[in-house]
Amino acid sequence: MLTTIIYKTILASFILILSLVVAMYSTLVERKVAGWFQDRHGPNRAGPWGLLQPLADGIKLFFKEEFMPQTADKFLYILGPSLTMLIACLTSAVIPWGPDIVVADQSYPLQVADINIGILYIFAILSIGVYGIMIGGWSSNNKYALLGSVRASSQMISYELAMSLAIITIVMMTGSLSLREIVAQQQGFNWNIFYQPLGFLIFLICAFAETNRAPFDLPECETELVGGYHTEYSSMKLGFYLFAEYINMFISGAVMATLFLGGYHFPGLDQLGLSPNVFAFVSFMVLFTKITIFGFLFMWIRWTLPRFRYDQLMKLGWKSLIPLAIFNVLITGIVILISR
Repeated sequence: MLTTIIYKTILASFILILSLVVAMYSTLVERKVAGWFQDRHGPNRAGPWGLLQPLADGIKLFFKEEFMPQTADKFLYILGPSLTMLIACLTSAVIPWGPDIVVADQSYPLQVADINIGILYIFAILSIGVYGIMIGGWSSNNKYALLGSVRASSQMISYELAMSLAIITIVMMTGSLSLREIVAQQQGFNWNIFYQPLGFLIFLICAFAETNRAPFDLPECETELVGGYHTEYSSMKLGFYLFAEYINMFISGAVMATLFLGGYHFPGLDQLGLSPNVFAFVSFMVLFTKITIFGFLFMWIRWTLPRFRYDQLMKLGWKSLIPLAIFNVLITGIVILISR
């Protein structure tokens, strides 16, 4: 029992550190990608090829002047970014990062919490995530921040409905809410994206909206709201909001890879005859590669498409994605009934 607790603590710490490192260097990769699309170099002064730029940015945030609006609600002002950062990290707990590893003839899963309602856990955490943004905008006592937080809350709530309906089809097909079971049923090339292409497309679009990424970055729209819900934040409080965005990108990619792209499975990997620990490492790298591809897609879309108007964003969610998701659930149910 004690050994299991120690292992889970080490695994959770590793995933947390990995998420922070990925978020830190995602800022560099995004600026490099933006430079590539705009025919310029991007950051290249801090260290070789600009590799120390995230470290320089972190030092700048730590030593940046700390201020708090005089009329702000001080407790909620601090709680907002802290809650956003915490919730961004909690989602990773139920994601299976690979098959079991063997330590001293004892098998340990590469999953912090193997619960049988993993999908419900993810949506429960996502539904709480809106509070961090809403609290931050409201407690700042700034009209632009408040408008940004209201936009964010209505946007996230609206797109969660279509996202939930897209996931219902996966649950109907697999008969399980456990992420580990869903991954196990996609072994080889039996990926859910081939059975649910529409569900995957809906989930992908909703993931952009849930992470407030362009073209769905209306809560931070600088041309209308200065900086959006974090206008009045500076130093590491602002850093928490920025880090949470990139951590959410990383976790969103992991969830999409887990639900639709076979998770850590890849065709032919099981037939290589690798030892359990080597197989676990290769499987983890397979999943990480899929997440990286999704990360590049997030950046590609951001630096390619202009943002929507807010009425267009809400119209897309309520009049297009939700009806499509309901239609997809209906078709999936009919196909399941016919195939029995």
